[in-house]
Amino acid sequence: MIGPDRISLNTATLRQQWSLAECIEGCARHGFGGIAPWRDKLHEMGVDAAARAIREAGLAVSGLCRGGWFTAEGSLTQAVIDDNRRAVDEAVAIGAECLVFVVGGLPNGSRDMPAARALVEDGLARTLDHARAVGMKLAIEPLHPMYAADRACVNTTRQALDICDRLGPGIGVALDVYHIWWDPEIEAQIVRAGKDRIMAFHVCDWLVPTKDMLTDRGMMGDGVIDIPHLRHAVEASGFGGLIEVEIFSADNWWKRDADEVVRTVADRVARFC
Repeated sequence: MIGPDRISLNTATLRQQWSLAECIEGCARHGFGGIAPWRDKLHEMGVDAAARAIREAGLAVSGLCRGGWFTAEGSLTQAVIDDNRRAVDEAVAIGAECLVFVVGGLPNGSRDMPAARALVEDGLARTLDHARAVGMKLAIEPLHPMYAADRACVNTTRQALDICDRLGPGIGVALDVYHIWWDPEIEAQIVRAGKDRIMAFHVCDWLVPTKDMLTDRGMMGDGVIDIPHLRHAVEASGFGGLIEVEIFSADNWWKRDADEVVRTVADRVARFC
């Protein structure tokens, strides 16, 4: 059975209920092993204050969400480059295992997917130079193809690892079951990624039907994903990190009492992961 000490709470799971300070306190009180902040919550609290509180609570940081959005301005502007370098520095400051990247979709008005992907790779390469200098690992999160146009033009683990092959050490993948469960190549790509390039493992569930593409994820056990199969696969490839729970749920879990959600997370990870 997976105990709470193996769980990291991605703060998106309680983004409507708790501040980052409350998430840190709640994770420690419920015996969780770690936390994964989003940058908006980190900025609200302040990077230094958050880093201090996380250390004092004895929590690991499984990842910082997020860098990326390289295509947001239609070109790789200095503002985009600078923001991603700041994200790297913030990840270092809070002791994160990695900085997770949602890379961006098609620029507004564009239909040129190859150009968008080239822009993303250039942005990752420029960010990686800085990340290597400060010792922070970068993790590309391939997103489900339904997000290709607006959120991430890297949609399979194969695509993400191809980029990693070209860019070299210091960059890998964050594998979220919500985005990879459907992929017929996923087992082979997990083996290909191996211990050094699987940098984070996120869980939730895919509901049938899904009512909203972004904010209707399920609690583990409420959907159709074979989460234990994917967990065993990443662990067989050498991943030994925390199991990070990330649930966007506007009509369900975001409306519930936060402590109830945390207790349910612990129960469902134990029973369905």
